[in-house]
Amino acid sequence: MSLYGVLRSGVSGMNAQSNKLGTVAENIQNSSTTGYKRASTEFSSLILPSSEGNYNSGSITSRVRYTIAYTTSGSDLAISGNGFFVVTNPGGSLYLTRAGNFVLDGRNGNLVNAAGFTLMGYKLGAGAVEPSLNSLDGVEPINLSSFAMQAAGSTAGTFKGNLPDGDPIVVPPAISKQSSLQVYDKVGNPIKVDITLSKISATQWSISVANGTNPADPLTGTTTMTLTFDADGQITGPSVLNFNIPGGEPFALDMSGMTQLAGEYNVTGSSNGNAPSAVKDVEFASDGTVYAVYEDGTRVGAYRIPLATVPSPDNLSPRAGNVYETTASSGGYQVGFPEMSGFGSIASGALEGSNVDIGTELTAMIEAQTSYTANSKVFQTGSELLDVLMNLKR
Repeated sequence: MSLYGVLRSGVSGMNAQSNKLGTVAENIQNSSTTGYKRASTEFSSLILPSSEGNYNSGSITSRVRYTIAYTTSGSDLAISGNGFFVVTNPGGSLYLTRAGNFVLDGRNGNLVNAAGFTLMGYKLGAGAVEPSLNSLDGVEPINLSSFAMQAAGSTAGTFKGNLPDGDPIVVPPAISKQSSLQVYDKVGNPIKVDITLSKISATQWSISVANGTNPADPLTGTTTMTLTFDADGQITGPSVLNFNIPGGEPFALDMSGMTQLAGEYNVTGSSNGNAPSAVKDVEFASDGTVYAVYEDGTRVGAYRIPLATVPSPDNLSPRAGNVYETTASSGGYQVGFPEMSGFGSIASGALEGSNVDIGTELTAMIEAQTSYTANSKVFQTGSELLDVLMNLKR
């Protein structure tokens, strides 16, 4: 081995160990950072070309690698399994992260994590974008401000239960049974729909609906029909009543769940639509659906959070703020939704902690210090040998 080779080997060894100490210091600094991934330094020998019969000492190269560990603790959002959240910085650049400590930004309504990156998703409902498998085109900041104070007109409802088989037959307009159902017009005004039932034969009941809130503004469309039951007490024939709500939408009342059996009169009803209500909360489902929760308890699917990964996550390039961006070595985006195509699920009320173990890092620090000292001795010895050689020439 030449003296030059000895000196070069010593210097490269010290540089490599210095790089390792740098990653150890970064790990210790971020031991409490949400979603931080421990950095490790891998060493490999680089054999340089040499002449035949002589070993030309090479140098040590180091490579920083980020290990992905899936552990959860705390609150907010965590990914249980494979994938990264897609976030953006104020400049609009997209990044990947496992740090899911998102909070609502009061200034603009976006969901922003502690590093200032905004969570991205696909909007649901009208104008929804169908995502590509290898592109993040169409993602936008998850923002619930546009969902504040909504009202929805009623369009459908159900009325089901049991009509007593033993009830006496009456001649309309005599009333046998009466119930009501609340619906809403287009701007959210409540309207009570009175439902009147009269038994008109052994197997038939007459049903009619009316505006119970304002009889002067009657319902239009089909407001009366006959329900027919077979010998087993099951409904046969038409069972949907279609009428129009004043100031509202066409409404379909489904009565296919009615029966005529021995027993009590026992019915239930429901309808869609809601009065004006403000968003009071946000809910996250395990499949990535983001729900706007209104004061009246209504839940509306607003966005769906995608997860993204790359063919080689270990080759992602780390950036400030505990985020990563793709490189030529990592490969391009692979995009999907939670619980689909090999991606993990989203746990709300949880945070993924740092996977740094302080004991391991301190051990690595001692190892790097020892190796650095040894390499410095190699360099020192080579320098002394070079001095001896120079003195011989004199």
